[in-house]
Formats: sequence, structure tokens, C-alpha cells
Amino acid sequence: MSSRERVLGRVRRALEDVPRDERPYEEAVTRDYRRVHGRRSVAETVELLAENLADYRAAVHRCADDEELPVLIARLLARRGSRYVLVPPGLPPEWTSAADPTPVHDRAASTPQELDRVESVVTGCAVAVAETGTIVLDGSPDQGRRRITLVPDHHICVVRVPDQVVSSVPEALERLDPTRPLTWISGPSATSDIELDRVEGVHGPRTLEVVLVGCR
Repeated sequence: MSSRERVLGRVRRALEDVPRDERPYEEAVTRDYRRVHGRRSVAETVELLAENLADYRAAVHRCADDEELPVLIARLLARRGSRYVLVPPGLPPEWTSAADPTPVHDRAASTPQELDRVESVVTGCAVAVAETGTIVLDGSPDQGRRRITLVPDHHICVVRVPDQVVSSVPEALERLDPTRPLTWISGPSATSDIELDRVEGVHGPRTLEVVLVGCR
């Protein structure tokens, strides 16, 4: 008996007592849970997002419009001392137009070692969830490949307010395509051992800076 036959035999035995007329799981389980928790204005939702991002040790910055954004990004990169910055293919060029670091374009041929030499990356996002302080990337042109936001030590993520901000995870899921490479980020990459000693920068950037465009 092959391994395949052995596994399928176990599956058949496990399903022997399942009625043939039983409804599929996706039909039997009700999906009437709450999509949002309480009523919030747009301003309150954005404030909740900023608070939860800060709780996760992300740095939150605000700017009124696209005209202020290049100057803010340039200042954040200069403060970091970055010499190179990764740029996704669809990132608006004006976002980094005032920055001094040399732009490094997202290429499939780039090796992990090459990416590791780049200090910073600037991206957009797909959606931001206020209740969990989470930003979600889906690999769109302004976000690039997943690896470019995991290898560099410093990530600047631009969130457009209010278009890209939602209150809850269910609302975010309605906007996302599950077939895309989704990356959910709640603060800088961090882990802790059994004694709860926190170590940052293990699985991704040590520093996350989120820029909220369209608010003060």
C-alpha cells in the first residue's frame, strides 16, 4: 500500500459517520457576526489607527497632502542616514523626489544579500485596520514584492486617509483579494523568548514608520 492510499483510507474512515445530506461547512456556519464594533467618525477611526500603531511601536507621522509628502519622506530617510532606498515599480516618483538616497528598483534578480545592503524601503499599502493597528500589503505596483518589505531594516509605509483606512478586520477582508500575496503588519518585526525578552528586527524591519496622508 502506498502512502497516498494509506492517507486516503484514513480520510474515508474519518468520514464514515458523516451523513450524506450534511450541509457544507461554508453553508452551515453562520457569518452574521459584527463587522464593526461601535460607531466612529472618520477622524475617530484615524485616531484609533494612530494610537494602535503607536502601541505596536510604529512611528506615526501625518501630512496634509501629497505636496508635503516628499519633504516628509526625505526628512525620515535623512534622519535614518539611509544611502539607498528600495522603490517599488509603481511608487509615485514624486514621493521620493526630494530624497538624497540612491533609489534601488525592485528587481526579480536581486539577491537577499543585495537587498540587505539597502537601508530603507518606501511603499504604499492596500488597507489599514484601525482596531488592530495593522497595515496590509497585497503586492500591488506601489508595494512591490513581499521580500522588499522584509529584508531592509527600515520601512516607510504611506497610508491615504480616509480612503485606505477601515475600522475592522472584516471590513478590510472585503477589500482584499485572497489570491494576492497579502502581508499583514502590526508594528516592527518582533519576537520574544520564554522569558518575554523582546527582540526586534528578527523577521522583518526593525523600524516601521507610517505616514498618514490627508490629515493633521
